[in-house]
Formats: sequence, structure tokens, C-alpha cells
Amino acid sequence: MKVLVVGATGTLGRQIARRALDEGHEVRCMVRSAQRAAFLREWGVELVRGNLSKPETLPPALEEVDAVIDASTARPSESVMEVDWHGKVNLIKACRDAGIQRFVFFSILNAEKFPHVPLMSVKRCTEKFLAESGLNYTILQPCGFLQGLIGQYAIPILEKQPIWVMGEAAPIAYMDTQDIARFAVKALSVPETKNRSFPLAGTRAWGAYEIMRLCERKCGQEARVSRISLELLRAIRKVAGFFQWGWNFADRLAFVEVVAGSQPLDAPMDEVYQVFGIPKDEISTLEDYMQEYFSRIMKKLKELDYDSDKANKKKLPF
Repeated sequence: MKVLVVGATGTLGRQIARRALDEGHEVRCMVRSAQRAAFLREWGVELVRGNLSKPETLPPALEEVDAVIDASTARPSESVMEVDWHGKVNLIKACRDAGIQRFVFFSILNAEKFPHVPLMSVKRCTEKFLAESGLNYTILQPCGFLQGLIGQYAIPILEKQPIWVMGEAAPIAYMDTQDIARFAVKALSVPETKNRSFPLAGTRAWGAYEIMRLCERKCGQEARVSRISLELLRAIRKVAGFFQWGWNFADRLAFVEVVAGSQPLDAPMDEVYQVFGIPKDEISTLEDYMQEYFSRIMKKLKELDYDSDKANKKKLPF
């Protein structure tokens, strides 16, 4: 197939582009900045300029395309409503008009349970709009990326920086973006995935303190924990919502409501593995992911120490 990947410069999108290439698909990526996407061209993908908020840029990006995988989302400085709702409506309409054969959309697990959280509400509305569009679609609903845990836990521990943790936070079944990309690309060739929604959950749900303890074991350093209450975050969101400059921030801060409490963000995956034909034992675990990360980091740190020591010895007068 000729596949258009939207959001290909992001953490998930780049993995989808890489996987689609590895599976033998012809890949085109719609990007807003060719400079930021230079690495994609080096991989061998075709780059085309486009912007979800500018409907007139979408038809050229869809020419001769068979399938679309949409992994885009608003950046922190952007409006969720503008990009994740109006932008996605623009894209879905353009795909329908262009006769796109398959459309893969990324939502969020349990979006229907949080209508008061802007991003979750927008994701759920987009799911409904896509289902009524007439396109052959597949909706994938991940609940968290393993890659996000590096900046949230691993790096602060290594740098002896505090990790901010809510008193009550739900365990989350994080999944590697490489595995998520595998499901997305596989959906294009599995007829049973047409017009269906599937959760994407990792091998188990992990709480914040469990992740910290795991990181501590892997790197041999102790985490510095700073606690923040859900009530304080709600108050900050309320204050930010009074000012126009704080609306986007307030909308994103509302997402803490999703992870508040003790109910895990997790879902049964047996049927998903069966439909996609992907064995569960091939899915990355958090333990293996962190082991690989810390092994590479500790090896690099040792090499840097060795090079520094060797340089210092050269400066000695004897």
C-alpha cells in the first residue's frame, strides 16, 4: 500500500513510519516543517507539506494514497479543540472525498468515561465522527507510552532531580511505541480490524512508586520524591482557566482526572493479540525496556569517565 502517516515527527508517528517502511509499504509523511522531518527523508519516505488546520493543504497530501495512519495530536502550545477536533474532522472529510481505503486513528483508552476532560471528550467525539464517516476505519486506544517514562522517572533519578507524584494515581499499562506501531501497520492488512476499536495495553499496569523502585534497582541510585495533591492541581487548573493565555494549559491539566484514583488504566488484550496475529510474548515489558535503557546509559557513562580519566593522565608532567 501507499500509506500516509500524519504526525510522523512525533514519538509514536516516527515509529509507525519506520515500521511501515520495514513492512514494505510506500510511505508518505505529511509534515508542517520539512526541517524537523529531515530524518524521515533520510529513511526513504516522501515528505509533503500539510496542516490539519488548513483543509486546502490536505487533498494534495492524499493523492494516490491507499491508507492513512493518523498519529497526530496538538502540541503543548496548541489548542486541543483546534487540532484534535477541527483538524481531525478536516482530515476525515478529506479522506472520504479522496476515496481512502483504510484509516487508522489513535484515541485513548476509556475516553468515553471522562466527558469532562477536554482531550478525552474530543477523542470520543472523533471516534463517533469517524464511525459515521463511511470510511473503513480502525480505532486503537493506547493508555500510555513506555518512552514517556524516561523523562518522567529515569532521567530525574540519574540527575538526582525530584520526581513529582500525586498521592492518588492509577496504575497504567504502558506500551512501547514500537509495539503500538506494529499493531497500527498490521491493521492495514487484517480484514477483521475494519470498523472496530481495540484497546492497546502493555503486559501489566504499573504504579508510580513501582516504576521508581524499578528504576532505582536498574541504576543503583535513589529517587527523590516530591508529592503534590490532586486538590492543588485542580486549584491550579481553575486559576489558569480564568485567563485566556492559560486555557490550553488548563485543558491539559484536566487530564490528571484520568489518572486520579486507584482504578488501573488497563484492558484485556487476549482477543486483540488473536485478531492481529501478534504473540503476547513479543510485546516489550517495562522491565526489559528499562533494563535496556539503563544498560546503555551506564555503559556510556563509564566510557565518558574512562575518556575523562585518560585525558587527565595526559596532562600530568610525569
